[in-house]
Amino acid sequence: MIKIGITGQHGFIGTSLYNTLGLFPDKYFRVSFQKEYFNAPDKFDDFVRECDVIVHLAAVNRHSDLNVLYQSNIELVETLTASLKRTNSKASVLFSSSTQEENDNLYGRSKREGRKIFEKWAQEEGGKFFGLIIPNVFGPFGRPFYNSVVATFCHQLNQKETPQIQIDSLVNLIYVGDLVSEIIDIINIQSTLPEGFSQIKAIESTTQITVSELLSLLQDFKGRYLDKGEIPHINNSFELNLFNTFRSFIPNITYFPVHFIKHSDPRGSFSEVIRSNNGGQTSFSITKPGITRGNHFHTRKIERFAVVQGKARIQLRRIGTGDILNFDLDGEQPAYVDMPIWYSHNITNTGSEELITIFWINEFYNPEDPDTYFENV
Repeated sequence: MIKIGITGQHGFIGTSLYNTLGLFPDKYFRVSFQKEYFNAPDKFDDFVRECDVIVHLAAVNRHSDLNVLYQSNIELVETLTASLKRTNSKASVLFSSSTQEENDNLYGRSKREGRKIFEKWAQEEGGKFFGLIIPNVFGPFGRPFYNSVVATFCHQLNQKETPQIQIDSLVNLIYVGDLVSEIIDIINIQSTLPEGFSQIKAIESTTQITVSELLSLLQDFKGRYLDKGEIPHINNSFELNLFNTFRSFIPNITYFPVHFIKHSDPRGSFSEVIRSNNGGQTSFSITKPGITRGNHFHTRKIERFAVVQGKARIQLRRIGTGDILNFDLDGEQPAYVDMPIWYSHNITNTGSEELITIFWINEFYNPEDPDTYFENV
């Protein structure tokens, strides 16, 4: 079992790494870290002694006084290396640096010089070190106006604010889950590395996108998901990760529950559950005894009827023929029947209680192109 400590355990990346390691309790032991340890040498030393691997994520990313930002980041590195020396630790240290190392600013300098301090420690004390050059990271629960532009835009859209683009630049992004996977891969090889090992590893971005394209995607998520209750079209893993990031900023306590629109008539009621641009439309009906629904056919749509409560008879008849197919369903053994194209179909409540049927169809209902033609079975 690998014993892992994370400075910055409660930060954006640290939380994701800590929680992911917790999914594998037989492989990783998480050594708890509190930021107060930086001011408590004895506790810091106890923490360091217990670790096989230390992932140094603690840092100041933004500050109104850049000199304070620079000095704070250097002090955090020096505090950790001092403890490593006091305890004669041979742990592996993974340091989260940044692509801004190349920039001539105080934040980039603090990362570059911090990395060099760790490299010197590994060389002189026989430790092991990886300096990770990390692009912009996004993901659930990021801190707006601090961690990334993605977090800022998600926060603003969920608060019904209007995001503003200052510079429409190209942004290199990596999802926090992908970054965590890279970190864990490195953790897994630490025991095979020689003492004094030191390496810089550039973490590749997984997506390049302009700020305006990013905002456009997030605005589409808001319009479809928040305003209409639809699941937007998800084209790739980036859009899935971005959508889940967006959802993490929804003020759940005030947004949910969202009530269905219930359409009632003498037959019972009908409610749409969800529209998904990848997965069609799902609805359900409550039908009174003796009532028949349907008696129509489609020429292209894929449709499924699933009976989950009550008794029903589903009838199908191919257009232009006289043969009727009868299917009797009972909610005691939930079952479904799919509707072939060019077959008129209906469903009748044949029991004495209300019939509950779930309907799925592969495309949204469009009154201008309904592909629904009424004809009795």
